[in-house]
Amino acid sequence: MSVTYINANIFTGEEILEDHVVTTHQGKITGVMPASKAALTGNETDLKGALLAPAFIDLQIYGGNGQLFSLYPSVTSLAATMAYSKAGGAAWIMPTLATIGPDIMLEAMKAVRAYWEQGGQGVLGLHLEGPFMNPAKKGAHLDKYIRIPTQEDINWILENGKDVVKIMTLAPERCDPELVRQLAAAGITIFAGHSNATYAQAYMSFDNGIHHATHLFNAMSPLESRAPGIVGAIYDHPLVSASIVADGIHVDFAAIRISKKMMKERLFLITDAVEENKEGDYIYLREKDRYVSATGVLSGSSLTMIKAVRNCVEEAGIPLEEALRMASLYPARAIGREQALGRIAVGYDAALVAIDSNWNTTVYC
Repeated sequence: MSVTYINANIFTGEEILEDHVVTTHQGKITGVMPASKAALTGNETDLKGALLAPAFIDLQIYGGNGQLFSLYPSVTSLAATMAYSKAGGAAWIMPTLATIGPDIMLEAMKAVRAYWEQGGQGVLGLHLEGPFMNPAKKGAHLDKYIRIPTQEDINWILENGKDVVKIMTLAPERCDPELVRQLAAAGITIFAGHSNATYAQAYMSFDNGIHHATHLFNAMSPLESRAPGIVGAIYDHPLVSASIVADGIHVDFAAIRISKKMMKERLFLITDAVEENKEGDYIYLREKDRYVSATGVLSGSSLTMIKAVRNCVEEAGIPLEEALRMASLYPARAIGREQALGRIAVGYDAALVAIDSNWNTTVYC
């Protein structure tokens, strides 16, 4: 099917174009051209003056719309999480598991495969946040599931989830570098996180191929004058990008603004959003604008991607175009998909988000 999107300002990922249209065919962008040159065929979508941008990509989300995928993985919970994400401007997600046992991990792998087999769209793969983390920086994760990886653990992940697991968050100071290399060689993007690494340990792991970090500032050794920690290493290493939770709760907006000045294109947005759950291993209780554990530990956000973008613009003073890149192009780069996602350009996937003057979003894909 061919669709032409008209009557919008178009953010291509590089610039905003006025009086242009976007043409698509069978899920791909086929043209970006002045409106005066477009041949209208009757398959037009009038965006009524909205801003049309590349659809957002959320690389860390646990559930949505009443379903908690990370604890109750199923096609149903994936579909609910995807619907929640699309309502907030994201056409692509990486559903995420908190540190958990192998039974739930296996069910999550099966659920993603089943979702794909049933024609489900938008799920890029599975993000395992743990179990190879540092208990000193566990946050709301459970001690009983945290472990130092063995060769058998890596073999199990690759045997059961090589086609599904696309991101793993781990503490590099707790992991044999050779085992980390095996995961990376299998196509899994490694993120450093829930880590108490020293600056030297973190920087060495970045030099050895870990080029991403999970939720900057949260659950990691801080930047201090005599101990720069993993935050300092992330700032300092030119190849390392990091996600950040831009809700003003996980990270103060001033810290987001400072980090943006330091890291520029290396900083991108995630929601880290969870869903309320009052039983089982992980309790998530809603407190107005956040989720906490049964003991009151901050456990996840109530963000959508468009809320994160808006916060960056209105609270952290980041220009709109850059905030949009933080939600689309930069996460696409983090997972090596920047040649297909994150831009409005010929040959890219036709996953688009229209944003009106009140920050309401509609995803087209």
